[in-house]
Amino acid sequence: MDLLSATEFEALRLSLRVALVAVAATLPLAVLVAWALARCRFPGKGLIAGFLHLPLVLPPVVVGYVLLLLFGVRGPIGSWLDAAFGIRLVFTANGVALATAVMIFPLIVRAVRLSIEALDPGLDEAARTLGAGPIDRFVTVSLPLMLPGILSGAVVAFAASLGEFGAVITFAANVPGETQTLPLAIYAATQTPGGDVAAARLATISMTLALAGLVFSEYLARRVSRMLGR
Repeated sequence: MDLLSATEFEALRLSLRVALVAVAATLPLAVLVAWALARCRFPGKGLIAGFLHLPLVLPPVVVGYVLLLLFGVRGPIGSWLDAAFGIRLVFTANGVALATAVMIFPLIVRAVRLSIEALDPGLDEAARTLGAGPIDRFVTVSLPLMLPGILSGAVVAFAASLGEFGAVITFAANVPGETQTLPLAIYAATQTPGGDVAAARLATISMTLALAGLVFSEYLARRVSRMLGR
């Protein structure tokens, strides 16, 4: 007997693909935003930081509903994408990736920002006095020292992506083979008569992946820190 049915395997495959796309798409922007919040001073910084971290405290269903209003076929952004490029995000796999990316974005920003704030500002100042420009200082001094926080945040965000439920089901629905990720497949199994075994099986896989991601994040952060002599 196969470990997973075709539908369950597709849900697992989609979850892994969505998590990878969401992290890859958000990581560069998250690093830049974290740098701006940690190193720059500008009006409304506290308000902007609070807004960016809203997905951490809002019910995920609310985030999904806001995405539906903005990116739905009648939303201001969704209707423009549909008319100009023929792109529809709502109820699609790309919509799953978008909802997931929005939910994990503040996780990466927070991890990277803490890493930046732990850096010694004197190193950047020393590089500046030696003639290094802002971009050179960021690439050659700050970025390597930020690497443990970046990698740790990315891995934790990847693990969190595998468990995202509320925003995804609200914005992209639960369509087997199209938008049904692992958490949605677990939910569907619990609503199906006799689906307890499938739900337990999928839940075990979900917990295993989440635990592996968290353990790997700790290992990676420590390994990189040792390589940097920290």
